[in-house]
Amino acid sequence: MHASKRSPLRWLSWLACWTFILCLSSTSNRGAQAAAEESKFRIAWSIYAGWMPWGYMSDSGILKKWADKYGIEVEMVQINDYIESINLFTAGEFDGCSMTNMDALTIPAAGGVDSTALVVGDFSNGNDAVVLKGTSDLEQIAGERAHLVELSVSHYLLARGLESVGLSERDITVVNVSDSDIVGIFGAEDVKAATLWNPQLAEVLRMPNTHKVFDSSRIPGEIIDMMVVKTETLRANPALGQALVGAWYETMQRMSDPGDAGREAREAMAKAAGTDLASYEQQLSTTQMFYEAKRAVEFVRSSNLPKTMDNVRKFSFSHGLLGPGARSPDTVGMEFPGGTILGDPENVKLRFDDSFQQLAAEQKL
Repeated sequence: MHASKRSPLRWLSWLACWTFILCLSSTSNRGAQAAAEESKFRIAWSIYAGWMPWGYMSDSGILKKWADKYGIEVEMVQINDYIESINLFTAGEFDGCSMTNMDALTIPAAGGVDSTALVVGDFSNGNDAVVLKGTSDLEQIAGERAHLVELSVSHYLLARGLESVGLSERDITVVNVSDSDIVGIFGAEDVKAATLWNPQLAEVLRMPNTHKVFDSSRIPGEIIDMMVVKTETLRANPALGQALVGAWYETMQRMSDPGDAGREAREAMAKAAGTDLASYEQQLSTTQMFYEAKRAVEFVRSSNLPKTMDNVRKFSFSHGLLGPGARSPDTVGMEFPGGTILGDPENVKLRFDDSFQQLAAEQKL
């Protein structure tokens, strides 16, 4: 796959981008009162192993079937630039968007847009890794220049890896590179360390004397892939949530079928991603998909999720990702099933909702 889930904002200026988001998101807020009258919705998604089902459900007619059931229209739009898709969502151009938990916090939520994680579809379970040349010992990264997509989940993963061996970012030099360039850069003789994700990770690991020294399977459940929707829109139009969740789990059922139906679905997803079935299935092997709604509900209700998001918000605050006015990690509130709130209860902007996935688990959609 060539397009990337976790490309960074083109960090010309975090302040400029954050201001841009705040200004544009006000357009979405002004339209909140009209949300109850809506019957047409637009959802953005970008190419990544765990998000290919969104495109497939649109192409296969599954999404239309579920939208028709609830009397609405849903347009699924592929955006080639992942961060741009989130910016467009935050600005009010889309009602929902696929994104990671970290980006949901640092872009729409930090930008003042109240958003809900409607579908928690998977987490990275080896798709992201720190690699070193010449050693399999992570501690040997001390003093090295670590190449990665700065302020992305790769940066977060590296920080968690360093922490695991008693190091910190002070012990290395972070070098920002784009996801499209990182494979070529790592091939240079003087480059010894990088953090990256599949499919680039698989390419790098084929290079001589290259070792994976820490990956996301060491922090399971911390890099989460989700479908996020505007909270106001979802509250005013629960049919949108019902249709998206219903279509998602029908697609999950087909995708995980051990017979021809599953193979054909996965082949279609691989083709849409610009790869072949073997490569796509390799990527799925390091992506912990929640094929059953029950498992997703258990994950969202787990006491581990608030702990994960506590780590994420602290990292985000320390790197200036909660906005120029943020004075502590508590600036942006997050709500979890059961009413648990992390951060400012007066400024809850990211919500993890289990209700629609619970309906799917109970087959009540």
